[in-house]
Amino acid sequence: MLEGVRGAFSRLVENIKTKSLSEKDVERYVNEFKLQLVSNDVALEVAEKLGEELSKRLRSMRFKRFGGAEEEVEKILEEILASVIHEADVDDVLRRIEEKRRSGEPFIILFVGPNGSGKTTTIVKFAKYLKSKGFESLIAASDTFRAGAIEQLKRLAEPIGIRIVSQKYGADSAAVAMDAVMSARANRIPVVLIDTAGRTEIDLNLLQEMNKIKRVVNPDLVIYVGDALAGNVAVEQARRFDEHVGIDYAILAKLDADARGGSAISISYSINKPILFVGVGQDLDSLKPFTRKLIMDLILSKSS
Repeated sequence: MLEGVRGAFSRLVENIKTKSLSEKDVERYVNEFKLQLVSNDVALEVAEKLGEELSKRLRSMRFKRFGGAEEEVEKILEEILASVIHEADVDDVLRRIEEKRRSGEPFIILFVGPNGSGKTTTIVKFAKYLKSKGFESLIAASDTFRAGAIEQLKRLAEPIGIRIVSQKYGADSAAVAMDAVMSARANRIPVVLIDTAGRTEIDLNLLQEMNKIKRVVNPDLVIYVGDALAGNVAVEQARRFDEHVGIDYAILAKLDADARGGSAISISYSINKPILFVGVGQDLDSLKPFTRKLIMDLILSKSS
């Protein structure tokens, strides 16, 4: 995974690790690096930020020819990567859920994102993760638009003991969400996870629908689920949801299938929100807490 971005970084290291750099060298290598990043779905603003930081650092250093500066170059790359990757504190989210449980009120999480992002599967993975941490949850099937959405949720969730609250297709999605909240409150279930409709193209009607659900249930968190394979499209979609609905965290699905890697280092910087989890496989245990180290190690070839 992330072979494209990893290749851009490794080529940069090879280009400069044994050279004494002139101003022209720095400019040329930085420009090549930025172009390679953009061609691998890194958002332009992120590529510019990385290039700017890289240029500053390289101009302040002088590598001796045959000086073996590979470790020094990699340290620079680690530092500039760290400046654009925002990680979340999963333990903090779990603490907030526990505090709400003690108050007797359910902790409500609204999931938003486009069709095809892996949102529904991600929600069930999230429910299983919570269960492993001692928190039961139920899922509101508030995607009453997409054919098969309710059946998909039930097929995935019921075998692992996660209850689904649903109505018929075409029902008011906000009403379904409120039914789930009331059921959780009555049955002292500590977490409500709300699945919602998406569209291939993010339109005003969809955003208004998400806002209505948010107003009705007043969620504790709004989480955007993006498809790592969508590249810059995922970044723009996240930006629109954040502008119109408000996002607290992002989850990046299908990271294991992403050969380019641009979304992994673009999305949180572009919306200034941390990534909470990444999806790294098909099974329900494949949702992993996101860490800056995970992505940096993948990009800088420190793990496979």
